[in-house]
Amino acid sequence: MRAKIRRHVTTAKHIFYKETLIDFKEHLWTFIGSFLGIGIIGFLNSRHLNANDNLFLIGSFGASSVLIYGIINSPLAQPRNLIGGHVISALVGVTIHKFVPGEIWFTAALSVSVAIVLMQITKTLHPPGGATALIANIGSPKIIALGYWYVLSPVFSGVMILLLVAIICNNATSHRQYPRNKHWFKVWKRNYKH
Repeated sequence: MRAKIRRHVTTAKHIFYKETLIDFKEHLWTFIGSFLGIGIIGFLNSRHLNANDNLFLIGSFGASSVLIYGIINSPLAQPRNLIGGHVISALVGVTIHKFVPGEIWFTAALSVSVAIVLMQITKTLHPPGGATALIANIGSPKIIALGYWYVLSPVFSGVMILLLVAIICNNATSHRQYPRNKHWFKVWKRNYKH
């Protein structure tokens, strides 16, 4: 019995030790990728608009950065999920806001809920997509005034910048690979084509 307990304690110590190790290379590339991704979008924003008009830099991009630069092997961080999740959610958010104007509490809840279900159906679940749908309803007047342009810019253009930086930074060293499956589109097409 004592040997079994010691073995469990030893295993727990090993797991705890492994989970608390600091991998400076990993953290450095996470920092570089997220800094460049958000920085490029913010820089482009500052060149075209004044500091108070953050049209290109939306909050959901911060959450996407955690996934695509920090936990790059997560299924939720893969390109199909990143692009599809944001674009579908943006389309849903704008469409619902146009059809039910003035009822923010309802459009916000409905947009997020429909976006989640559509991401599940299309196998593009990306948690920050929920925020993208929400922003289409509760964003600044300038964001809301964009209408369907919101889908193209800031959402699609911003996501493509984040993806490009993720591909470059996450593949800069031999111990990181992004996307998880280099042939992600072929795999998606084979698995999900009906």
